[in-house]
Amino acid sequence: MAGILAWFWNERFWLPHNVTWADLKNTDEATFPQAEDLYLACPLAFCIFMIRLVFERFIARPCAMGLKIQTNGPQKAQPNAILEKVFTAITKHPDEKRLEGLSKQLDWDVRTIQRWFRQRRNQEKPSTLARFCESMWRFTFYLYIFTYGVRFLKKTPWLWNTKECWYNYPYQPLTVDIHYYYILELSFYLSLLFSQFTDIRRKDFLIMFLHHVATISLITFSYVNNMARVGTLVMCLHDAADVLIEAAKMANYAKCQILCNLLFAMFAILFISSRLGVYPVWILNTTLFESWEIVGPYPSWWVFNLLLILLQLLHSFWSYLIVKTACRAISKGKVGKWNPLHVSKDDRSDIESSSDEDDSPPPNQKHHNSTTNGTNKNHGTNGYLTGAPYPDEH
Repeated sequence: MAGILAWFWNERFWLPHNVTWADLKNTDEATFPQAEDLYLACPLAFCIFMIRLVFERFIARPCAMGLKIQTNGPQKAQPNAILEKVFTAITKHPDEKRLEGLSKQLDWDVRTIQRWFRQRRNQEKPSTLARFCESMWRFTFYLYIFTYGVRFLKKTPWLWNTKECWYNYPYQPLTVDIHYYYILELSFYLSLLFSQFTDIRRKDFLIMFLHHVATISLITFSYVNNMARVGTLVMCLHDAADVLIEAAKMANYAKCQILCNLLFAMFAILFISSRLGVYPVWILNTTLFESWEIVGPYPSWWVFNLLLILLQLLHSFWSYLIVKTACRAISKGKVGKWNPLHVSKDDRSDIESSSDEDDSPPPNQKHHNSTTNGTNKNHGTNGYLTGAPYPDEH
């Protein structure tokens, strides 16, 4: 174990040439980031999770009720032992051959069985009320942490001159503000990671799990090797757009369509300009070129910049999805009725597409004319999947 730890904390990987961990030990004159500081984030993450539960119950829920957001979830499927057994033990998405077999066994038409499986899948998804409460919690946190970040950074020299991120590196003392900023951000994303296992499981579980792990890794990485100054810039830049997308979701759940469209448009503009403009010109320029000039490369420098470049690739992909969503709405001439959170096809927030016939319970007899003459067109915005066009990346 000692050998593994010595290998992992190899100074030649983590630190610039001729710098050792002993050089970065805390003294009476200066305090530096220590890996053990991050242990505080674990109990704090649990506290944040508990605060979230209290917030959603006593603040977000009354707000949702005041906005008359429905408390009931999607319509429940009619109880059926045979279909339930297939759903729980075999598949939640039966193929055509299995559907035909079930149709003969139950004397139901295929479309009714398809509707039953769709409704049964929807039962496992959170209600609009639950989604509103979740978005309100995230909106509140992002608004607070972004406001804190702006107020803190405007007093720092590296906000106005990014070369200050590298002068005297890595012997830059850790201030109370930076320590608080880092621990709070890390604790929040740890709480999101934990809550994935207690919340209703979603289709993008693995994607969001990997995203949270990557975010936690970046925060931890930049803290341990004292790249905290540039790390604060990255965190603040990413929190800005998160505030608007969560606000747009809340407006969507409250059926304030005009406000939802406005907030999403603001989000799209801010997201694309900050992630495709400010991020590469401001962040990548200082981590790649200014740091090379002032400090010089070393192994963990390459790893850190590789992660930031991968993040830029994700920014480009998500920006493409946002633009594609907007162009699709404009090309169809439905800008006035456009719900961007529906068109984006993100399963995270709403129920699957369904026809207006889904409101009726499945019959006990076959109705062949329903499959022959019926249509499966979606009506209105409820025919789309809702959610943000990008995960809460950092």
